[in-house]
Amino acid sequence: MIDPNFWWLTPLLLALLIGLICPTTGALLITQRRILLANLLAHSVLPGLVLALAFELDPTIGGLISGLIGALLAEKLNQQFKGREEAAMNTVLAGFTALGVLLVPLLQARVDLETILFGDLLAANSADLIRTCIATAALSVLLLSRYEDLVFIGIDPDGAIAAKRPVNQIRFLAIVITALVVISAITAVGIVLVIALLCAPVLVHIEASSSLRSLMLRSAATGLLLCGSGMTIAMVADLPPGPLIGVLCVVLLLAKSTASQWNPSN
Repeated sequence: MIDPNFWWLTPLLLALLIGLICPTTGALLITQRRILLANLLAHSVLPGLVLALAFELDPTIGGLISGLIGALLAEKLNQQFKGREEAAMNTVLAGFTALGVLLVPLLQARVDLETILFGDLLAANSADLIRTCIATAALSVLLLSRYEDLVFIGIDPDGAIAAKRPVNQIRFLAIVITALVVISAITAVGIVLVIALLCAPVLVHIEASSSLRSLMLRSAATGLLLCGSGMTIAMVADLPPGPLIGVLCVVLLLAKSTASQWNPSN
């Protein structure tokens, strides 16, 4: 049992883990030009979370099932609307978000939508930490077992298909793991802000990275710094950590943009 004087230890560990796995996952999705999938998953988990909380079930299972249904529905619609995939995915995103909001009054569920949308890292518990550790382990297994295929798919997806690589299988595994990562991150930064943590650390390093491995390592280190700093500042200044981390992501991109303008060679 954790000493009450160290109540901050679980939220801090959770913040650091999320700071590692979100940018790493974001690096995979951005290099495969599938980052909109993460945004869709972040919003598609909402109906499942509301249903699970309303019926006192594990929110991880509800969110995972809902997120996968949203992702698979978007993939099916993408095949129907070739060349207009973003419009189809945004429609699914909006629809699942609206469904989640509607379920709250319909089920008379005691759900704090503000917490789901923006996170409540300081209220994190051991179950949240275990959930994030599972997502971390799943992501690690995917990277260790399929790294070369992930690079191949990122560089030349059509070539990977022609080479008879298991592209669909790997993409499905990536969807499942992304859903796990998103669900674990919702505790810290919420549905609205998780996409910033998936993207910002990757964007500041993508041009300077010579390989996917380098991009993931640099992005993870930056995500670790963002979440660690956000958590520390939040405790000192008595501010909500999730929104603060989201603001730091924007500040990071602005700083990177300003530095690039002053040093065009970089």
